[in-house]
Amino acid sequence: MLHTIIKKNSYQDSINLMLLTNAVSSMDGLNKVQIMMATPSNKDIFKDAGLHTEELEAAESNDMAIVIDTENESTVDEVLEKVDQYLKDQSISNSGSGLETVRTWDRAKNTLPNANMAMISVPGQYAAEEADKALDMGLHVFLFSDNVPMEDEVRLKKKAHEKGLLVMGPDCGTGILDGVPMAFANVVNKGKIGIVGASGTGIQEVTTIIDRMGEGVSHAIGTGGRDLKDPVGAITMMDGIRALENHNQTDIIAIISKPPAKEVRNEVVELLHSLSKPVVTIFLGEKPEQHEGNVYQAYTLAETAKIAVDLAKGNEIKEDYNAGDYAVEGTELQEGQTGIKGLFSGGTLASEAAVLISDALGLGSAITNEDGYVLKRDGHEVVDLGDDKYTQGKPHPMIDPETRAKFIAQAAEDEKTGVILLDFVLGYGSHEDMASALLPSIEKAVNHAKTQGRKLHVVASVCGTKNDPQDYEGHINRLKDAGIIVKDNNNEAVRTALNIVGLELKDEVKKHVEAEAPQKTFDLTASEQINAFVNEKPRVINVGLKSFTEALINNGASVVQYDWRPIAGGNEKMRKILSLLK
Repeated sequence: MLHTIIKKNSYQDSINLMLLTNAVSSMDGLNKVQIMMATPSNKDIFKDAGLHTEELEAAESNDMAIVIDTENESTVDEVLEKVDQYLKDQSISNSGSGLETVRTWDRAKNTLPNANMAMISVPGQYAAEEADKALDMGLHVFLFSDNVPMEDEVRLKKKAHEKGLLVMGPDCGTGILDGVPMAFANVVNKGKIGIVGASGTGIQEVTTIIDRMGEGVSHAIGTGGRDLKDPVGAITMMDGIRALENHNQTDIIAIISKPPAKEVRNEVVELLHSLSKPVVTIFLGEKPEQHEGNVYQAYTLAETAKIAVDLAKGNEIKEDYNAGDYAVEGTELQEGQTGIKGLFSGGTLASEAAVLISDALGLGSAITNEDGYVLKRDGHEVVDLGDDKYTQGKPHPMIDPETRAKFIAQAAEDEKTGVILLDFVLGYGSHEDMASALLPSIEKAVNHAKTQGRKLHVVASVCGTKNDPQDYEGHINRLKDAGIIVKDNNNEAVRTALNIVGLELKDEVKKHVEAEAPQKTFDLTASEQINAFVNEKPRVINVGLKSFTEALINNGASVVQYDWRPIAGGNEKMRKILSLLK
């Protein structure tokens, strides 16, 4: 039986409500429960989950909706009690943080008059409107929100470029600005390697390896994953490259991208050949055969980091950074156990795994995406569990282990599975101890395979640094103590998994050749506002997820919290009228 409770005008951010739903879901006597804001898109999620009711349909976007499937009336009261206590605890925690909180843009700007950036993490249908307001105030924009239409992204980035500003995003999951981690980011030492990346966990993988190798990062400017698509034309990436070219503290530049549009990619590379600084590039899916002039081309994320570090240290650049012995003793498998199941929380890490496995299978290195699967071939599967298909109404797998635990169980049921391949991404925003959270599921899967007469191997990498909020070394030790094969990075983990199932990669031995002269001349100057931005600490108006302020405050950034609510209670027609009147 379905029970619906609507809390009028009780706005909470989506991550809070996802975590609350998870906390409540474990209670006895519940068939299902979902707690979300009653937006039109969330109502569809309720409907898909079989939790749609008439009371829910009448609720508005600014109302919190709780729908409970239970046969026991007393369970409803217990759920409400737990919800109220959770919200009360959140309120106490927020009031004790000392963070200045306001309810309008004007108050935010008055509270932090020298603000230079807005970090926006509101629901996608409102994000472009808030980004417009920030740009009109002369603020650079870090746009974490996803589900922003492509036409809005193009318009916002063109507007920002004309104003001499940066729009990092939409769907920009990570960044580091002058040592300050943004959103889902790691604590990385400052240094002379600057990064521009159209990739979230790609930036995290490269920056953490750089840190662990003893070098540091000046800036890691995220662009959002679509920046190198044809309609956008790499507006943010090219402005970010110009910013780092003119930044005195940056000596080496690294470029990270998921598969780009060909013409856009070529335009970016032309710009890179015009720079005075050495550059390392990775365009995921490309298998470069040589380095050209000042542009060093990598095949893997780890190689990207290692070349950048050697350039920073003045070391000779090696011909092959991926060669190594990836054999592990005692990893024999039963006949027919030939499949690798890659279950990833990081989209770029999943894509890299798919590229390497495809290459080993002789399929080239193309990446697909069908229902979150970036590879599904010959018993091998690589899935991005952070894909929208798996995160609608649920926390991201970096936050919550539930979805991955289910996939681990499914992988163990498949007789073809020889290796389960996992990533553990640490840093701000991620689960406080994902190793401990997933170990029961891993151990259960390994034991299940054992009862079936099969040996199941688990290979993992941990993306993090010793200064992250979680315990980096502790994560590794807990996994190793449980019998998991832990490698230093995703590239090594994938190659180890390939070795276990009898596959290997043939790497290119890259020579260094002179580059052809650029076909066009580029203006390499950066705007006055961008130059100022990369030479100062971020001063942030945080619009949306309050949890993002922790990393900002802990790392010396000035911040004011804009306690955002949908205008007109989320009524779309009234919102547009008010916007026009204003």
